[in-house]
Amino acid sequence: MSNITKEMTIGEILRVAPEIAPILMQAGMHCLGCPSAQAESLEEAAMVHGLDIDELMKKIEAA
Repeated sequence: MSNITKEMTIGEILRVAPEIAPILMQAGMHCLGCPSAQAESLEEAAMVHGLDIDELMKKIEAA
């Protein structure tokens, strides 16, 4: 998924690539439909959940 960037909001990502949801859920982001998830970037969400954004991006790009 090379069209996904860490600056995109979770909401944007799920609209353009809903198949990414399981990867995010497996990483511990269980509240994908929350209002905050719709507005925060993937990088911000990773930071809040204590995840390494670069590792998460590798998993997304491999999907």
